[in-house]
Amino acid sequence: MSVDHAAFDERLRASLAAKLVNEAVTEAITTYGPEIYALLVSIHKGHATADDAFSLFCENVWKGLPRFEFRSSFRTWAYTIAWHASTRVRDRSASRREVQISDSQLSALALQIRTDTSSRLAAEKRNRVRELRETLPEEDQLLLVLRVERELEWRDLARVMNPEQELDEETITRESARLRKRFQAVKDRLRELVQNDTESG
Repeated sequence: MSVDHAAFDERLRASLAAKLVNEAVTEAITTYGPEIYALLVSIHKGHATADDAFSLFCENVWKGLPRFEFRSSFRTWAYTIAWHASTRVRDRSASRREVQISDSQLSALALQIRTDTSSRLAAEKRNRVRELRETLPEEDQLLLVLRVERELEWRDLARVMNPEQELDEETITRESARLRKRFQAVKDRLRELVQNDTESG
């Protein structure tokens, strides 16, 4: 389903201005949750830690959305929150424990999205290029998916890839240029993997 991102942001602004936070969170996670969860499953190469990362993402959207200031689109902010959740879950994976969502309705919504999206992903035909992409480092996978499949602009990618920082304009410009170069190197690496796989097959 195609989403009009600008129209969504306008509805979100109106809901937050009217203090309809629960409705705003529900619509936000219903709208963008499936694509966020699909990305997390790809990056984490399975559902266990992806489930934890998605739960943490939902919890952080629920807590952070009332303070969201629209300095970027909600979608860019959501991917930033998701990447931050992913790295937190990965960093503590040695002592992993399931992440619990404190709000029961939000927890039920997250479970529904995980279930529906998992069913869709299982039904999709496996793509060899995607399998090879999943052998790349997580940050490189994220860069490829968000630029190629999700079509994020370079400035938005700079924000997503630096979730711990509040970037000024100069830093965003510099980081965008760095990501362009990295993107080309990652594409070249993936092309090499595909070529080697074809030759060995």
